[in-house]
Amino acid sequence: MNSDDHDHQHCLELFEKLSEFIDGELDHATCAEIQKHAEDCLACFSCLETLKRTVALCQNVADKPVPQNLSKKLKEFIESMPKTTSP
Repeated sequence: MNSDDHDHQHCLELFEKLSEFIDGELDHATCAEIQKHAEDCLACFSCLETLKRTVALCQNVADKPVPQNLSKKLKEFIESMPKTTSP
């Protein structure tokens, strides 16, 4: 795995597709291209693995209700803001 012996423009092109790759939204050929590139490019491999871990962490976060006192304060703050009208 080496990041120095290829065109990094290709890295940038693939980088734009990583989110779709992780979400399984790309066709098989594009997925295979990204996977192969990540096997050969340490920088892209690291980026892909970090993004995968980040997505997994976000998916595992439990929804927690907003504490009632905070909810009340937010509502009061929003209601105290000046009303604006659209042109």
